Amino acid sequence: PFSCLLLALVFYITIVFANYPSVFLSNMFSYFGNKLNELCILLNIPDFIYKPIVDGVYDTLTWVISVMLPPMAIFFPLFALGEESGLFPRIAFNFDKIFRKCRAHGKQVLTMAMGFGCNACAIVGSRIIDSPRDKLVAILTNNFVPCNGRFPLLIALTGIFFVSSSSILTTLVLVGLILCGVLMSLLVSKLLSLTVLKGIPSHFSLELPSYKKPKIASVIIRSIFDKTLFVLARAIKVAAPAGLLIYFLANVHVSDVSLLKHISDFLDPFANLLGLDGIILFAFILALPANEIVLPIIIMGYLGTGNMVDVSSLSSLKELLVNNGWSIMTVLSVCLFSIMHFPCATTLLTIKKECGFKWMVYAFIIPTFIGMLVLFLINCIYKLLIF
Repeated sequence: PFSCLLLALVFYITIVFANYPSVFLSNMFSYFGNKLNELCILLNIPDFIYKPIVDGVYDTLTWVISVMLPPMAIFFPLFALGEESGLFPRIAFNFDKIFRKCRAHGKQVLTMAMGFGCNACAIVGSRIIDSPRDKLVAILTNNFVPCNGRFPLLIALTGIFFVSSSSILTTLVLVGLILCGVLMSLLVSKLLSLTVLKGIPSHFSLELPSYKKPKIASVIIRSIFDKTLFVLARAIKVAAPAGLLIYFLANVHVSDVSLLKHISDFLDPFANLLGLDGIILFAFILALPANEIVLPIIIMGYLGTGNMVDVSSLSSLKELLVNNGWSIMTVLSVCLFSIMHFPCATTLLTIKKECGFKWMVYAFIIPTFIGMLVLFLINCIYKLLIF
């Protein structure tokens, strides 16, 4: 129980205290974005030159930075302090029995916990597992743990649709969704161990270290430079071209309809089988470089704007979504698919570097197939109950 409470505390601190710098960064980037637009207009720079850069690349990058940087800057130092103080090695020991029942390694709980901060860092962190088979199991199932890039979508939707009147109930619903991801990770770990990665988890001797006072300044600086900035740089690298692509899809029109609308209409029949719509599904596809941009792409698609936008409040966001056909089942489907779908590009590239192209493909297919299957079954059951 203490181990669970400790992880929950780290998780809670990350979510609560990351909000303030995220809002600050978002407002700051929005201010400079407006100034950039004004400057380009003042200099008579043609729209087709500056708008893809400002409304496409700049807006996408600033969304990613404002959402990713604060949680990672809080989570990774806290996690590093837990490791340095000797607390987290004990957690691996306590959870070893549960993971062994799923034919997984006890140290997988540490990589799973790291996934709450960033799945890419968790993949790198899987090096603590000596057995190649156990390491692959941990890597292929880590994406079921929602990273900080998926929390804004989960928090916003659970807050405005399920229990908007109580932050405690909102937290409980969010925790329930996260537990679904954790349980799915354990289930898939066992399935992989019985199929493509057959074998018994390797034994490991874990001598519980004595508690010690960590060198706080050194640990924080090391975790920020070695993990936070490293992952952020990778995310920026893939988000920049994605922003340009999203801008052109939203602004290039065929028969007075944007390419974004054409493609989302094409995806609509299949998306409906999953309890989604074409815009939602296409938003997840376009957000392959960074999960943080799923929600702004959905908003952009519904509003018909040509650039990444935010809404003024959660109530206006709810009104927008409801007016576009969202129901409680839509929200549930989006939240579950956010937990169970393909990893972001940064994580995929990290998996390729650690394990090779073959396992990167597996890491893409497994959560996506399971997520679609779960959504299809849930929505079939829901429709049967209604009729």
